[in-house]
Amino acid sequence: MQTACGPNWSAGWLASQPQEQQRRFLASLTEAECRWLARDWRFWARGSQRPPEGDRWRCWLFLGGRGAGKTRAGAEWVRAEAARGARRLALVAPTLHDAREVMIDGPSGLRAVAASHERPAYTPSRRRLEWPNGALGYVFSAEDPDSLRGPQFDRAWCDELAAWPLGQQVWDTLALGLRLGERPRAAVTTTPRPTALIEALRTAPDTVVSQAGTAANAAFLADGFVAEMLARYGGTRLGRQELEGEVLEAAEGALWTARGLLACRWEGPLPELVDVVVGVDPPAGVGPEADACGIVAAGRDRSGGLWVLADASARGLAPLDWAGRVAALASRWPFARVVAEANQGGAMVATVLNLAGLTAPVELAHARLSKRARAEPVAARYARGEVRHAGRFAGLEDEMLRFGASPDSPDRVDALVWALSVLTEGVEPRVRRL
Repeated sequence: MQTACGPNWSAGWLASQPQEQQRRFLASLTEAECRWLARDWRFWARGSQRPPEGDRWRCWLFLGGRGAGKTRAGAEWVRAEAARGARRLALVAPTLHDAREVMIDGPSGLRAVAASHERPAYTPSRRRLEWPNGALGYVFSAEDPDSLRGPQFDRAWCDELAAWPLGQQVWDTLALGLRLGERPRAAVTTTPRPTALIEALRTAPDTVVSQAGTAANAAFLADGFVAEMLARYGGTRLGRQELEGEVLEAAEGALWTARGLLACRWEGPLPELVDVVVGVDPPAGVGPEADACGIVAAGRDRSGGLWVLADASARGLAPLDWAGRVAALASRWPFARVVAEANQGGAMVATVLNLAGLTAPVELAHARLSKRARAEPVAARYARGEVRHAGRFAGLEDEMLRFGASPDSPDRVDALVWALSVLTEGVEPRVRRL
């Protein structure tokens, strides 16, 4: 990780001078110079809002509180890159609505920061921006990672990445397409959250990190806003994250941390496995509003090391469909077995699995302890370095980071806990073999 820095000559520099020197400087400007200066971002930008210097970085990560000037910084960077010769730019927001209303047409968006002679035109039907010099910007939603397959870019602006619903998938797909030009790179502007993706970007050697709190941009916010927010949220975890732009180590009450999950990732070959368990947390209902079906495979090697192998969890599936996913996953290992929580469906869970073609042995588990009590011994194994993730499981890892601090139903975590608990005969290994 590097530290962003830039020239000292700026509005911040001017504000730091004695009033008499400020008056002399401003009085020395012609009317044309005043108009030019009013639009010169190099003058008004704070140090944290300026892109990194040099050519060795690939990602500029700007972590900021609400209203800290992140959008303006991202839009000005894109404007400057398009003027300097970038030709294909990806613009990625949590939703298409966010992209248009914030990144493009917002008060600090791309069209607002541009002078009239260089203002890009937006074609909604093609989701495309076109600058007068021929540079093109393509708009994408973080809800649809597949839309980024195929296109290629030389620059990318990613806004509010911490709020992307499919963050890791979208980032990975975008990174594979960021391959044009001599130095393809991305700017990420976001209020941080403790996610594995944010932690991975923040600690990457080719990332430069800037950080700013809401108070740094107080001159451009409503009178009294900063004082009111600090009075209400100052010193709280919410205030540290949303006002100071601080990356918190973990959500309050969470059993896992982003740094810990990043450390347990394994990219190399797997050792020989002697046991594999597919944990299943069946949904209580059916349909798009029902809980997801947690389906996680884990294994144990000869030395006792534990490996998370796959996450096939899904939401909104009919019983035979999620059971089919369980059967397909278990079939990857000839000695795999399945453990399914049966508190909701009882023996019917095993019946559905058999109807879906499952040939692996099925064990039904009945939970007596709370979800947190079952998860704590598993989290302790993570803390001791006994568990590795054989790949990136974004949905599972994000749920692990929220578990214990969010009212969301921890379906993936529950499936993970059952699989690892049975492998180690810990927590509640009381299962009934069928």
